[in-house]
Amino acid sequence: MGSQKPTILAVDDEAFNLEILTAHLEETEYDVVTAEDGVKAWSLIEKDPLRFDAILLDRMMPNMDGIEVLSRIKAHPDLKMLPVILQTAQADKQDMLEALHAGSHYYLIKPFDKATMLAIVKTAVADYQNYRSLQIDVEKAAHMHLLNFNGHFAFRTLEDARNLAMLLSNVSPMAGKVVVGLLELLINAVEHGNLGITYEEKSELNALGRWQNEVERRLGLPENADKVVEVKFQCTADEISFLIQDQGEGFDWESYLEITPERVFDNHGRGIAMSRMLSFDCLEYQGNGSQVLATLSLKEDA
Repeated sequence: MGSQKPTILAVDDEAFNLEILTAHLEETEYDVVTAEDGVKAWSLIEKDPLRFDAILLDRMMPNMDGIEVLSRIKAHPDLKMLPVILQTAQADKQDMLEALHAGSHYYLIKPFDKATMLAIVKTAVADYQNYRSLQIDVEKAAHMHLLNFNGHFAFRTLEDARNLAMLLSNVSPMAGKVVVGLLELLINAVEHGNLGITYEEKSELNALGRWQNEVERRLGLPENADKVVEVKFQCTADEISFLIQDQGEGFDWESYLEITPERVFDNHGRGIAMSRMLSFDCLEYQGNGSQVLATLSLKEDA
């Protein structure tokens, strides 16, 4: 991370495919390490779990296939958030569901389009580096561990969202787990809620590298000047809860609680599902979707 180039592990049993991936990635902004099968790939990953910023993983390989490598990655405590982009010649819905359930939130069908592959890699790497940066910052901070504490907060910007996520997650003994999901929910409330950036618009903005610029532009519009996201926070001996309310028109939230085969090829749209799966014990959208309650149990048997 930092000033270093992101490092991608490309895994494929076809040398020609590795050559193409390496050429495409290295001509942009990445360092590439290759492995010709799952056994070698897992050896590289296990040796240095934090070395890679994303993995491009072939599904069908001898010795150890992509699903087995993926399952080992997601079972490793330091690698749960590491993005794995599964590449395969199979587009069958059942195969995609198997990969999604195993933890691959990104999918590429061979032969893939260069621009599509690079857009997905860029999004995956940026998200992962942001997660890692958040977790490092949270680990450096002193945890407050306050019981029977509640508060009411309001914010407008993406920077405010990051700062508030770090502040509130530090109350939890599982701060590194909470901060990632909480930030996703706060960003969603700003971009899709208050600013009205649609799912389709974000797909295009991400592809063009203009998402953050558009967020800043819309924040400066007169009609958005007074819009805030409100967060009601409560911590007891049994649980921590976050009630997040934006001023948008709501959205079809049920479609985003899980990553579906229909959206697995998109360059975004995984934040809510990942918050639900990895950060909170319960995630409940209310009404039209402009309000969400996220809770984390503090009970030892939870």
